[in-house]
This record gives sequence, C-alpha cells and structure tokens, in this order.
Amino acid sequence: MEESEKVDLKSAIAEHKRLQTEIFPNFRVGLLHGRMAANEKDATIQAFAKGELDILVATTVVEVGVDVPNATVMLIEHAERFGLSQLHQLRGRVGRGDQQSYCLLLNSSRNEAAKQRLNVLAQSQDGFFIAEMDLQLRGPGEVLGTRQSGLPDFALASLVEDQDCLEAARSAATELIAQDPQLQGYPLLRAVLQQRRDRLVEGMMN
Repeated sequence: MEESEKVDLKSAIAEHKRLQTEIFPNFRVGLLHGRMAANEKDATIQAFAKGELDILVATTVVEVGVDVPNATVMLIEHAERFGLSQLHQLRGRVGRGDQQSYCLLLNSSRNEAAKQRLNVLAQSQDGFFIAEMDLQLRGPGEVLGTRQSGLPDFALASLVEDQDCLEAARSAATELIAQDPQLQGYPLLRAVLQQRRDRLVEGMMN
C-alpha cells in the first residue's frame, strides 16, 4: 500500500471512531475502505442502501460503482487534495435519487489557486468542462514521466490549446519510426530521446 493510502485509511478509521463515539452516538455509522474484503464492502454498501446505516465514512473507494439512491449528503474533507475530475466523480455518488442532494467541499488550504479550482466544481456539472479546466489549472504532468500534475515537458506547446499541432507531430513521428525504427539517419534525435529515456528510468528507480 502506498503511503498516501495508509494515511487515508488511518484517517478514515479514526474519523469513523470519532463520529460514532463523540459526534453521532445515536446514529449508526459505517466504515468503507479499500482494504476491506469484497464481501465486507458489499455488505456495508447494502446496509447503507437499506437504511441500516445512517452515515458512511469512506475513502475514495466510493468513487466508482456505489449506487445508493437515498444518499443525499456528501462531505469531502481536504477537497483541495483531489483533482476536479475525481471530485466530480465523488459527488456523483449523491443525488442519484429524486431527493434534493448536497455535496460539501471542505478546503483546508488558504491557497488562492485551490479556491479557484474548487469554484470551477461549484459552478459546473459538465464533466467535460471540469476535466478541461482541471487540465488547465493543474497542468497535465509529465508526458514521459511520473508527475501527475504541473508543467509538462513541452516548451512551446499546450496539451489543451495545441491539440491539432500535437496530433500532426504524433503522425509525423509515427511515420518516421516506421521508415527508420532505430533512427540511424537521425543521430541527434536518437541521442536526445535516449537521454530522456535514461532520465525516465532513473526517476522511476528513485
């Protein structure tokens, strides 16, 4: 398990205990996380759907595949830690029935960029628009690397604004590789690509 997953799991377990014993002792509070066995997850979700649980504390395991129409309120703590597309997926777990539903985003950061990102989610229900804004605000990360956000390796191109140009470059690269797979006729290009490959391998090993 990655360190972030361990932290999320520990937080969920602690929050479940706190809510059940200190905040909502008269309500039935359930716990759902990714380390549970499949049958335990199913049993917990079914209990929540049937009204046998009043509150469900969960990690992002609820992001996909949980369909509980009577769930009407979701509270996401540390919302600034998530991408907008993931937050959009998470809030889709409520409002699946015919009752008015709410998704509350708790922002523990004072960073203006974080507030700007969350405002996008508050103002739109359009998944495509949200994904595009997420790409623009967070950055696409490395195309050949491990970073999932930030500025990409391109110096003069944007994955959002220059899609036609990048597609043309991709087609040209595919044609070039088909004609000269080892790039024997392009020693400088071959050397640059080898350097980038070496950096990528080194980064994955560190």
